[in-house]
Amino acid sequence: MLTARENFYQAAKGLNPERFANQYEAIQLLFNPFFLHSPGAVRGGPEVVNAWGITNVFPENSPGGFPVHTPDKIVIKDIEHWQDYVHAPSLKFPDEEWEMFKAQYDAVDTTKAYKACFVAPGLFEQCHHLGEIQNTLMNLYEYEDEMHDLIKYLRDFELELAEGICTHLKPDMLFHHDDFGSRTSTFMKPDMWEDFYVEPYKEVYGYYKTHGCELIVHHSDSYGATLVPSLIEMGVDVWQGCMSSNNIPELNKKYKGQISFMGGFDGADFDSPDWTPEGVRQMTWDILEQNEPSGFIPCIAQGDPGSIYVGVYETIRETIDEYNEVKFGFKRENIDRLEEQVDMFR
Repeated sequence: MLTARENFYQAAKGLNPERFANQYEAIQLLFNPFFLHSPGAVRGGPEVVNAWGITNVFPENSPGGFPVHTPDKIVIKDIEHWQDYVHAPSLKFPDEEWEMFKAQYDAVDTTKAYKACFVAPGLFEQCHHLGEIQNTLMNLYEYEDEMHDLIKYLRDFELELAEGICTHLKPDMLFHHDDFGSRTSTFMKPDMWEDFYVEPYKEVYGYYKTHGCELIVHHSDSYGATLVPSLIEMGVDVWQGCMSSNNIPELNKKYKGQISFMGGFDGADFDSPDWTPEGVRQMTWDILEQNEPSGFIPCIAQGDPGSIYVGVYETIRETIDEYNEVKFGFKRENIDRLEEQVDMFR
């Protein structure tokens, strides 16, 4: 019987998994010293300013924190002079901090799970975290040279971070965030994404791939079907967060073996205040019936294990197990599952 990791790999590569990979069961999300120096907002807590000078808040009943963009808190006041406002934090960390995180990576049983380095935000998100999203989208049209230069600056920061991570921590998976759309549309046309973001991402993801990462997982809980060729070119193995609005069975039929799709369970449908176990079980079963284990990894669309409303994630997980037992004769007790990380992200 395949371990959770082995089964996940088979699904990710469009090969021959024995069953549906079950959400994050084969992914141990791990961090790096930068998180010690750039704090994030805590759910329900006050606004927090990170190492880039970005103010963030994490409201109750939301899947994650996001930047506060009142005029006084937008970092980039003038895109033509972005260098005056954007100053990359230092990535020179003491050995004892690297060692603290390395112990967490070393503790992972890699016969069962991936050591997945968690990196967020991505290049596009960081642009609009610094400059506000409407301004950023307009700047991509009106200030192409400045935006290219800003993105290169952010790419260089990511490459320096990648060097430290791969040298000290040695992950075998990268789990990288960058939302590029809403539930119904991307934020930009494919040619604009190609122009500004594909090459920088090829460099970043290429570095991780050549320094020990077997799989590149890119999170975007959104519509993005039109950008799948770009994701493949960027080096993405798994698009996590792929919403049902993308017509996952059709995408998998077209691209299986080039990229896999991890998602299908949109928060608006599953993770809502009026959710019921019966309703979540029925929706989960229906989605599994429409897909196949090769190339599709059923998962809540948000970019970490867990859910806003306690019980949703667990109900999805249990239903996938039930389906796997009925359809594939797989019994959960035969392999281990990562459980402790669910609470870590709440």
